[in-house]
Amino acid sequence: MEKLSIVKIGGNIIEDEESLNAFLKLFSNLEGKKILVHGGGKRATHMASKLGIESKMIKGRRITDAETLEVITMVYGGLVNKNVVAKLQALNTDAIGLTGADVNSIKSDRRPVKEIDFGFVGDVKEVAHNSIDKLIQADFTPVFCAITHDGNGQLLNTNADTITSQVAVGMSNLYETSIYYCFELNGVLRDINDKNSVVKHIDSKLYKELLEQGIIADGMLPKLENCFDALKNGVNNINMGNTSMLTQANDNFTTITL
Repeated sequence: MEKLSIVKIGGNIIEDEESLNAFLKLFSNLEGKKILVHGGGKRATHMASKLGIESKMIKGRRITDAETLEVITMVYGGLVNKNVVAKLQALNTDAIGLTGADVNSIKSDRRPVKEIDFGFVGDVKEVAHNSIDKLIQADFTPVFCAITHDGNGQLLNTNADTITSQVAVGMSNLYETSIYYCFELNGVLRDINDKNSVVKHIDSKLYKELLEQGIIADGMLPKLENCFDALKNGVNNINMGNTSMLTQANDNFTTITL
């Protein structure tokens, strides 16, 4: 099977022009077929504030009412996505910017109301891997923002980490898929106060041990749960670290396998 890399960047990279330019240069030099997924929450919060719209968060998760969805669609699908695509074109990477609604690529269900009504938030239920592959086979590099749709005309705000893992699972029907989660840290750390205490390889056995020791906790917990779910559903390996893990020169990051 041919290899496919799915790379996700967070809001902190998007917010900083210098970091974004440096990352996109690394991404464009990444060999083989690839897909980019990005968020943009900080930019959306800033834009909402300028428009006089209050951003509501519960336990770090955004409540997406109708007004907020309009801002997110403008910021994620427009401002951020097209800026990234234009920069990639300048680096000779023929990118195409997408939401999950484009070519019906990612369908979601609106999250059911339990204790909290998250509003127009989607949980991914279906990835059209053959449609996405048509773009890849045409030598385009898909760039997905964190928006999906329900198939009935409704756009939905959707977690970018989840989009990344679900797209990777879908594409694993056709490719040997690897995920790269790029963030500020060097990887999963044994000691949060020591940036060099990277756990270089985590498998199911070590994962349980790190959970018991409380080393994997807080925000890293759902990330790792997501990772092992993707690995059990066909993804080959998952890598976590700063953007330099996309180069051959850096081996100081975390690789996760079953």
